[in-house]
Amino acid sequence: GGGALDQRNTFDSFIVGRSNELAHAAARRVAEAAWGKVPFNPLFLYGGVGLGKTHLMHAIAWHIRLRDPSRKVIYLSAESFMYQFITAVRYKDTMAFKQQFRSVDVLMIDDIQFIAGKDSTQEEFFHTFNALCDQNRQIVISGDRSPADLEGMEERMRSRLGWGLVADIHPTDYELRLSILQSKVEQLEIDVPRHVLEFLAHRITANVRELEGALNRVAAFASLVGRPVEMEMAQEVLRDLLRASDR
Repeated sequence: GGGALDQRNTFDSFIVGRSNELAHAAARRVAEAAWGKVPFNPLFLYGGVGLGKTHLMHAIAWHIRLRDPSRKVIYLSAESFMYQFITAVRYKDTMAFKQQFRSVDVLMIDDIQFIAGKDSTQEEFFHTFNALCDQNRQIVISGDRSPADLEGMEERMRSRLGWGLVADIHPTDYELRLSILQSKVEQLEIDVPRHVLEFLAHRITANVRELEGALNRVAAFASLVGRPVEMEMAQEVLRDLLRASDR
């Protein structure tokens, strides 16, 4: 229930490097744990946009669903949690809401920073969190910064979020960007000269999503105009991105 899971976001398609190896290992540990065995609660993943937090959460959910379809896994954004809660309050149906979230085996909430400053939602989340912890159910949370740095969160909430394992995903380094591009090239089954991949890995450093998007654009252009991928063409197609990354 909750959010839609992206079929492509599995552990197999996640490229591991120095910047994300702790988060990846922790996510695998959670995904592979036996029912009722909770390695750390919660697992809190944090990092900037497009670095792979959501990918890892989806991967955990897919892995658990494949291995044990009877386990109830809910994945949703903090924003969606809030809207469902507000709707339940409006229609005086908070019992059903509580039941839905407290009967799960694994609760995954993405972008927890969204409920910063939203007191009644935070309050409800706090109770849900405690109820699940007491029953030894796994909680996985992502945010754009560490629990200690979440502003607009109650102190007791911040301390709760830091109880388990807090794993950060740093910006990628050059080697990781290059291996992400190489794996994407194999996936797209296109021919891209190595020096073009190296150029992209050097220049497009913001995040993984942008990097993959850049390669998609180059590949699409090459196939649409029927030209092989080469340096000048890549620079031409990605002019706006390269200008932005220069800034």
